[in-house]
Amino acid sequence: MVAIGPFWRYYGGKHRAAPLYDPPRHRLIVEPFAGAAGYSCLHYRNDVLLIDANPDVVATWEWLIGATRDDVMALPPRLEYGQPVADLGLPPGAELLLRWWCGIGAAEPRRRASKWATEPGNGWNTSMRARIARDVGQIKHWRVMLGTYRDAPDVEARWFVDPPYYGKPGSKYTIGSSSIDYADLADWCLSRRGDVTVCEGATADWLPFKSFAAIAANRLASAGRKSREMVWRNFDPRQGSLL
Repeated sequence: MVAIGPFWRYYGGKHRAAPLYDPPRHRLIVEPFAGAAGYSCLHYRNDVLLIDANPDVVATWEWLIGATRDDVMALPPRLEYGQPVADLGLPPGAELLLRWWCGIGAAEPRRRASKWATEPGNGWNTSMRARIARDVGQIKHWRVMLGTYRDAPDVEARWFVDPPYYGKPGSKYTIGSSSIDYADLADWCLSRRGDVTVCEGATADWLPFKSFAAIAANRLASAGRKSREMVWRNFDPRQGSLL
């Protein structure tokens, strides 16, 4: 399956890893820690509900869901090194989109373009603008809301739960792991109706996680290292049945 996006590169995003996870058996996908929604971008034809506690993430998705191809093509074709994006006079959601592209894999949008973001083939450029303009029409049926996992509707769905990872890996988020009660999150995950996939790092034990995959991290930020990804599922992926 061919994915759309990524609409921006987010710290801990699952765009590259998404094909490794089981495809949805339910029409509705809910990502309660949406970020850049890598899993939903792969299965974008499904109904999608994105939830995030970060207002910048939600405002970016609100703009993208409402934007047209022409809206995206009207954005600047590139950014200059050190250029404050706020000086471009863009709508708030469009400004946030370009601020995400000012760095690579950032946990929050940057205000100025980094050196990386202005090098050929990186960051925001004419080809990236054209690709997002092509893809933006595919997500008109998506919904997004500001909130936490506790604000999610009690519905039967494919739940793709990718929270800030427990401990140090999750501490980089503006709204990070320090605000999450992982025991409460575990109870919430266990109570979901439908298929539940929970992503985590190697040190987490708030659910009985199992080793899943070694995922190549961002080559610029991690010098080619791989992260050990863990997963908990309430279904047997081999049989397609609930455990």
